[in-house]
Amino acid sequence: MELLHDAGIWVLISFVLFAVFAYRLGRVPFLAKLDDRIDDIRKEIEAAESLRVEAQELLAQYQRKQRDATEEAARIVETARKHAASIQEKAEEELSQSIARREQQLSERLHRMEQSAVASIRAHAAQLAMQSAHDLLRERMTKKTAGNLVDQSIQNIAAGK
Repeated sequence: MELLHDAGIWVLISFVLFAVFAYRLGRVPFLAKLDDRIDDIRKEIEAAESLRVEAQELLAQYQRKQRDATEEAARIVETARKHAASIQEKAEEELSQSIARREQQLSERLHRMEQSAVASIRAHAAQLAMQSAHDLLRERMTKKTAGNLVDQSIQNIAAGK
């Protein structure tokens, strides 16, 4: 009986009784609480997994959009280059046509100026020839030769020549 007076034994018995009652009474609520917590953690893991999958899909979608935008930008740049080249070719063609027209106009203008100069020189030469002939006739013609010429012209007219 000496064991009954020892406090360590009573503490041990009390602890064993407490553990048995706690196990019998608290096991079901404790396991239910653990099961609930496991279910909550499982649901959070599933939600996180679905969020991860959704994030990957969004990332893939944005990468496709970025790739498409990059390709579209490249197409726009290529189209702009082609358009610029077309505009440059057209401008060069219009410039060459304009230069050809200018050359033609200048050629025609030079030709007209040449013809005008030739006509002016001919007119001046004719005027000089007339003046020279007039001066020569004035020097060489006397009243007698002038009268003979007039008489001869009258006879020619009368004769119908």
